[in-house]
Amino acid sequence: MENQDKPHKRRVRYKGTHPKKYSEKYKEHDPNKYSDTVARVILKGSTPAGMHISICVKEILEFLQIKPGQTGLDATLGYGGHSLEMLKCLNHTGHLYALDVDPIELPRTRDRLEKQGYGPEILTIKQLNFLEVDKVASEAGLFDFVLADLGVSSMQIDNPKRGFSYKKEGPLDLRLNPKKGISASERLRNISEAELEGMLIENSDEPYAAKIAKAIIIENKKGKYISTTTHLQQIIKSALKFIPENEREEAVKKSCQRSFQALRIDVNEEFEVLYEFLEKLPSSLKSGGRVAILSFHSGEDRLVKKSFKRLFKEGIYSEVASEIIRPSKEECNINTRARSTKMRWAIKA
Repeated sequence: MENQDKPHKRRVRYKGTHPKKYSEKYKEHDPNKYSDTVARVILKGSTPAGMHISICVKEILEFLQIKPGQTGLDATLGYGGHSLEMLKCLNHTGHLYALDVDPIELPRTRDRLEKQGYGPEILTIKQLNFLEVDKVASEAGLFDFVLADLGVSSMQIDNPKRGFSYKKEGPLDLRLNPKKGISASERLRNISEAELEGMLIENSDEPYAAKIAKAIIIENKKGKYISTTTHLQQIIKSALKFIPENEREEAVKKSCQRSFQALRIDVNEEFEVLYEFLEKLPSSLKSGGRVAILSFHSGEDRLVKKSFKRLFKEGIYSEVASEIIRPSKEECNINTRARSTKMRWAIKA
């Protein structure tokens, strides 16, 4: 019969009492249905699979001083947590524009925010790199407030198919938009030892850059090109065998984090993008407009600090943060990924 119900499809079983693979954590992927489970995961200091916990929300809102009727920009939409809080401040008057390059997460975030009552009448989402802030401002008008959270979202880090983490087996991709540019594995195939060493130093201050670069190039010469996250992790581990055994595990962990960061910055041209954004930003702000930027490593923070200080001296900003703002100890205890966060702000003259 045509109207016959489809047979019930059972959920895939997993080994043990708790799911370990990203795809198996079905309760964490559905926070509306399994809110208790998600709350327990967060309480333990972890980020639920497929989610992202926004950082420095209180500090951001206190500085931006958003008022109903204003026009603002979330330059890096991500999971939409910051956007949601800013939309609440607008109270359904004014408008928020939001940008993201990720074609995988952007539609999910759009859907999530629409379900909470924030549709196109109050929120415009564009799949754009935030270096195009000037183009958005030419359409929207100058902004009263701008937020840029420069961190990679947890749902990108945790999904092994994206290749952002050395902890899980996956393709060594690391692109924020997997449809553009070349993957990290392709980048490593055609790089010289000197260029790779320089990248590791410049993008992540890697102390063992020379040894890691040499090990990767040796692997390339053998024809064993690096295509997975765990393959790169093993090469780094092998390159650091000279470190005393009681210190090696921690050293390998940190070098893996730094090396993956350096590669991600490179394939996404993150420093170039940030520099261009910072240059275009003042002409996109109204007089008295406020901007807050969250950075997560020293290279990003240096760029933001230098730009703000220079433009303050030139009289383009009337005020800039004299010191970095960090998340509270309480927030860091709940969300360990908040620990490296640095917030800086500026006000347009």
